[in-house]
Amino acid sequence: MFLGYGIDDAAYSDYEAADVKGKAILIYDGEPMNANGNSLITGKKELSDWSSDWKKKLLTAKAKGADFVFIIDPNIKKNIEDNRRFLLSSRMRTGDSENPSGMLPNSMYVSSTVAKTIVGKKFKKVVKSRDKAIKSGKLKAVTLSTNLTVNHEKNVNQLIGSNVLGYIEGADPKLKNEVVVVTAHYDHLGKRGESIFYGADDNGSGTSTVIEVCEALVEAKKQNAGPRRSILVMLVSGEEKGLLGSQYYAENPIFPLANTVANVNVDMVGRVDDKYKDNPYYIYVIGSDRLSTELHEINETANKSFTNLTLDYTYNDDNDPNRYYYRSDHYNFAEKGIPAIFYFNGTHEDYHRPSDTVEKIHFEKMAKIGQLVFYTTWELANRDKRIEVNVKGRN
Repeated sequence: MFLGYGIDDAAYSDYEAADVKGKAILIYDGEPMNANGNSLITGKKELSDWSSDWKKKLLTAKAKGADFVFIIDPNIKKNIEDNRRFLLSSRMRTGDSENPSGMLPNSMYVSSTVAKTIVGKKFKKVVKSRDKAIKSGKLKAVTLSTNLTVNHEKNVNQLIGSNVLGYIEGADPKLKNEVVVVTAHYDHLGKRGESIFYGADDNGSGTSTVIEVCEALVEAKKQNAGPRRSILVMLVSGEEKGLLGSQYYAENPIFPLANTVANVNVDMVGRVDDKYKDNPYYIYVIGSDRLSTELHEINETANKSFTNLTLDYTYNDDNDPNRYYYRSDHYNFAEKGIPAIFYFNGTHEDYHRPSDTVEKIHFEKMAKIGQLVFYTTWELANRDKRIEVNVKGRN
């Protein structure tokens, strides 16, 4: 059955007078646009999520009972080339944990030429149906009879990961709906052959620090001196596989991102790199001024007042070839427009090796950094006015 664009929206629906249960449907990619170039969904030139979210049409088709979805993509060759890395990559990606192979109906993108072959003699009728739907806002589905066999062989490898969340509710009724998120990733590289990658610095040090900060915040709350805003302490999974845990939270937040004041991220704070071998009391600070100058100033002030560490901004440079700003969990918050600060001690000879073990951790330095993390978080959670996003073009 030809079903226009496969959209079911209050502004426009291809399903209104169509029963697709048990059928294969043929739909266009994208959404209908009128003669003025405006979307029938948004009423503007801006496209809706029916165009940007590829799952939306498939989930709708599944809910309506369709067995198979053919999606016509006039630019299929270019799109395959542009997305070749994603399509052929074996890297892990976040997804829905339950029933991954059965969550969506079977589907296939096809070129305009293949679609025309499927349609056959009813090509003119299909084009007429599409054009009429664009003009009137109502589609008349076209039933097609075609000799077509599709064989789908699915191979699904699934690894379930979990983010671990701890919530400290704010004490101020007017501010407790605002949240400061403190993160560290608890995964590492695991075991390869007979080699165990212990990950004491990456990121046992960050995980331990965040747990200690959480304990201090809880103790303050027990003494009726807790933070005014709420604090979400989150240990995320899948960082080593592409920031997957923080990406999942940013796309499926427990607390609205609009109410998220900032992210404080701790990733590797237990070792000393070559540059500071004679001065272990330092930390690289990344991202603090990318979206908010206030976040940068808060961290600077906290350090001068309480910890007196050497704050190094080398890796915060826009031209940093290591691109560390894009390589830890804070980035998934920054990408959503949430100010984020990332604490990092730099790499060393044991980075991502089995030799990253606990006896090499510099605990006194790590405790100092933990205090800086605490005081910066404390100020973010307690000031009268939440920090502002006042920097553009750097995230």
